[in-house]
Amino acid sequence: MSLKKGTLTFTRLRVADPLPPDFSIAFADRVKAFAFRDFFPENDDKSQGWTVLQDILDNDFKYGSHTLGDYRVFSLRIDRKKVPGALLRLRVLEAEQRLRGERGGKKLYREEKEALHGAVHQELLKQTLPIPSLFDCCWNLSEGMIWFAGHGEKVLQEFQDFFRETFSMGLSLYTPWVDALPAALSDGNEPADFLTREPGREFLTWLWFKSEERNGRIDLGGDEEIMLLFVRRLVLESGQGDYAESVVCQGQHASLLEGKEALRQGKKIRAARLSLEIDAAEWEFTFKADLFQFQSMKVPAPAEEFGENGEIAAEGRLLERIFLIEKAVAVMDRLFTAFLALRGSHAWTAEAARMENWINRRD
Repeated sequence: MSLKKGTLTFTRLRVADPLPPDFSIAFADRVKAFAFRDFFPENDDKSQGWTVLQDILDNDFKYGSHTLGDYRVFSLRIDRKKVPGALLRLRVLEAEQRLRGERGGKKLYREEKEALHGAVHQELLKQTLPIPSLFDCCWNLSEGMIWFAGHGEKVLQEFQDFFRETFSMGLSLYTPWVDALPAALSDGNEPADFLTREPGREFLTWLWFKSEERNGRIDLGGDEEIMLLFVRRLVLESGQGDYAESVVCQGQHASLLEGKEALRQGKKIRAARLSLEIDAAEWEFTFKADLFQFQSMKVPAPAEEFGENGEIAAEGRLLERIFLIEKAVAVMDRLFTAFLALRGSHAWTAEAARMENWINRRD
């Protein structure tokens, strides 16, 4: 995700611990202490640290460059070294051949081969140039929520671990059903069973139905209405792990026909490309249902604010982009809340019947 410009890809995480007193000062000290440094630990293939979001080469965090009102914005830089497998195998074979030659052709024991493999890998690692990756972060202090520019399981875990090491606070992945699950489980009612299965996929499947029910118009209540369309791409899946079966539908019309057929076969929507219109402003993004993640989000162009020198005010533009992101995410959260209330009510029986008719309709 790039908070400054372009499209945004992010996962939401919740800070598990309360902020300590005078956290603004503590934050500045901690983020500097764990800032990125251009060196690699001995025998390690990774170097990581925080950088200034507006300037990736600035690791000193001068002049409150991380502060935007109630937000803290910064980036995680991870440099990795990776030795190509083919090169490693070749160099290990060469090293084994040399060692056997020195011993007059005697066989090498397994322990010796393993030690040789490790030594060759470390030598190649020293010669390998690191590849940098940057992941923007936006921390809303009052809400205890962080947007992190990553989806992969590995990088999410690395971020959580490094965040904990830096700030002595835990992080957990956030989805809107995490708040509903404890109450539902304690009641032992129908939503509890639903929430422990695939709530995100069921929600997204319902959302497609609601979108088509009124040609994209969806009522949010209180005279609020949005336009939400499923565009170009659907990913449907049934089963899990080795037994998962996926169908990818692409194209404005193919997705409707093939997607409906996949629904009839019992599949649910795992991901979809959505177009969202709120008050004549338009967002487009890929929504991943399992973890309520947003990918390649296009936000409306922010209004240009000019400073004294005629340049666009960077802080104002960044704050507006954050506002636009929050606006789209808040609508998706409200839609899920509406779905959850309906899913746990007596009205769901009639809604499910309408969905069934919609799925089986072949027009």
